[in-house]
Amino acid sequence: MRTLVLFAVSVAALFGRDDVALIVEKSAATNNKDFQAASEFNYKQTEKTANGTRTSEVTMIDGSPYQRLLAVNGEPLSAQQAAAEARKQAAAVKLRKGQSQSARAARIAKYQRGQQRNNLMISQLSKAFDFALEREDKLDGFDVWVLKATPRKGYQPPTMQAQVLPGMEGELWIDKKTYEWVKVVAKVIHPVSIDGFLALVEPGTEFEIEKKPVADGIWQVTHFSSQADAKVLHLFNHKEQDEVTFFDFQPVKGAPLTITE
Repeated sequence: MRTLVLFAVSVAALFGRDDVALIVEKSAATNNKDFQAASEFNYKQTEKTANGTRTSEVTMIDGSPYQRLLAVNGEPLSAQQAAAEARKQAAAVKLRKGQSQSARAARIAKYQRGQQRNNLMISQLSKAFDFALEREDKLDGFDVWVLKATPRKGYQPPTMQAQVLPGMEGELWIDKKTYEWVKVVAKVIHPVSIDGFLALVEPGTEFEIEKKPVADGIWQVTHFSSQADAKVLHLFNHKEQDEVTFFDFQPVKGAPLTITE
């Protein structure tokens, strides 16, 4: 045990706070670049729910995604079901092509607002926490720095969703070569009140994100899982689990890929 403690101290001595801050700063910029490129890819996803799994193909159609069901509980749709899904997608394409300029703008804006909310929560990780180097490791074939994240004193959440962050701690695995986030894990360590009265988020709430390269210079989220434990209005218990795996990323035809130099 004493040897492990001495090792940890020696590693920390090699990486001062400024070095860790630079790693986090570079990784945050890299993560933002990946977010900007998200709409340049079609992909497939498998969502796990209490009732089983649903696999869909997500295709960018005229500025926003469309989900086409492919399989349920690992079983491909029947020929009849697949044909029905194909007709639904064709109808969606026709509808979008016939939209007025204002309707099209509203549809795309709604999609972009959702994306911005998701990205804001992820981008807040570098602002809501103080980081310390725990160790160097290897994960999924990547040489990584493993950083410990603890709540930053004085952090002011900019949104209602971000109000949970001061009650969380986590770990961040960062690829040494690209500064990409290979994995992020965060969990609530003490109860957090949302807007003072709307909800009380309790220990047991946590989320995990994994990313992998999908094109030269671009990584995307390939796995997301979350578990929520909260009391809504401090009266009603609300427990929820979500798990989604993303795969088979393909560039959208004609989309210029955002490549980092």
